[in-house]
Amino acid sequence: MANRTMEEIEQDLEHLKSNIDVFFLFTMGTIVFFMQCGFAFLEAGAVRSKNTTNILIKNILDVFIGGIAYWVVGYALAFGRGNPFCGTSMWAGVGVEDERLAFWFFQFVFAATAATIVSGSMAERCAFHAYLIYSVVLTAVVYPIVSHWAWSEDGWLAGTPYQDFAGSGVVHLTGGVAALVGSVILGPRYGRFGPTGKVLRGHSVPLAALGGFILLFGFLAFNGGSQASISHEGDAGAVAKAVVNTVISGCFGGVTALLVYRSRLCGRPSNWSFLMALNGALTAMVAICAGCNVLPTWGSCITGVVAGLVFLSLHVLLPRLSVDDPLDAVAVHMGGGLWGLVAVGLLQEGGGVRGGSLVTLGWNLVGALAIVVWAGGVCVVMFGALRYLGWLRVSVEMEMQGMDILKHGEPAYPAEAWLERQYSSTASSKGHHDDSNDLPPNMTASWRPQAPHHPHHNGLSLPPGPDAHQLPADHHELAEVTGHATQAGRRSQGHINEGFEVERL
Repeated sequence: MANRTMEEIEQDLEHLKSNIDVFFLFTMGTIVFFMQCGFAFLEAGAVRSKNTTNILIKNILDVFIGGIAYWVVGYALAFGRGNPFCGTSMWAGVGVEDERLAFWFFQFVFAATAATIVSGSMAERCAFHAYLIYSVVLTAVVYPIVSHWAWSEDGWLAGTPYQDFAGSGVVHLTGGVAALVGSVILGPRYGRFGPTGKVLRGHSVPLAALGGFILLFGFLAFNGGSQASISHEGDAGAVAKAVVNTVISGCFGGVTALLVYRSRLCGRPSNWSFLMALNGALTAMVAICAGCNVLPTWGSCITGVVAGLVFLSLHVLLPRLSVDDPLDAVAVHMGGGLWGLVAVGLLQEGGGVRGGSLVTLGWNLVGALAIVVWAGGVCVVMFGALRYLGWLRVSVEMEMQGMDILKHGEPAYPAEAWLERQYSSTASSKGHHDDSNDLPPNMTASWRPQAPHHPHHNGLSLPPGPDAHQLPADHHELAEVTGHATQAGRRSQGHINEGFEVERL
């Protein structure tokens, strides 16, 4: 009787351990799933207001379409029993055990992350049906096969010293390479480069900031959850080390990018840039993915510092090569992912920097090359075919007017929302209501910001703008956040968002 009782206790403990592991994976996976919200806000803030709805629907479809594609095809290619190149079983979830579904969910949110990287680099000019096609291909084929190589028992990289704990190469380098190929074949946005080209700023730094903070939070689960269990000996230590190294690397990456950008080494005016600090931190968290479970804390410091420099280097280099990437997705994910694979081979205990073996570094470079060739090759064929067929890019007219209204019929900031009596300059003075005066000056093409001391400014209403004939005939100017009078010849001053643009279409 006593023996049977002990057996029952042991069985109960095994069930408890299994349940805890499932709960751990679902909890971590749910937080990683929330990163899609972070990507959505970050990308929405980084594009112009006329394309906000367009980028939001692409982010949510990364989940919907990605979920279907990964269930039908992707998981089978990634973790089905098969050969060293890909899996060949478990199509549409057939044969996946119930407790294994937690692992399926965790891997699915990783796949959705890889696909979302591409939508940012191709924002504001990619045709919607082209997006649908490449989203399916990336989620169903490109990413799953890479994850099979490194993380499946049958994969050809899994049996080597290749080290990529949370996906610097598998997730981020794959997505970054696809983003680079897509943005190059798609071409830059109208007005971005050329004799009259300029920086096309996003419309909302606060939205981008909210998305960035969500991503910084999500990376803690992205890396910590990659342990995939919490009930075995050493699991708690590995998770703790992964999370702390992720925080340290992100901190050093953000501060490095902020200070170097401020130092004018990037060939720009000296500014304390929030977006540079944010992207530097994100690049560092991408880079630490590969070795967050094995690097010492000093190694995560170095990883973060170099990642910040890698980001700034690509941020400056890519525009000079006429590569238009509104989100800096290539710099963050491809640059950070590649450096992460190098960093773990150099900085881990027994790595190259400590006089140890360079075997891991060598295999990580082999893996990186294979990822670049596979993801880049498939994307060259896919995006090249879409461009040849004329399906890849929207028309110039749609690009100039924005896709929110023309493509979706749902503007993110509809003019009707501003048609309120409180904005009318005639309602109180003439005793009647005129909708034509309800639209505030900053919603019209003739508006220019005025100084706070303008004689027409009473603190309750916006000052009137100059006549339309005073505007330049070519592209509009960018208002800058300075807090003091701008240079001679510039008509804008005051405290307004640096990313706000007044467009004439």
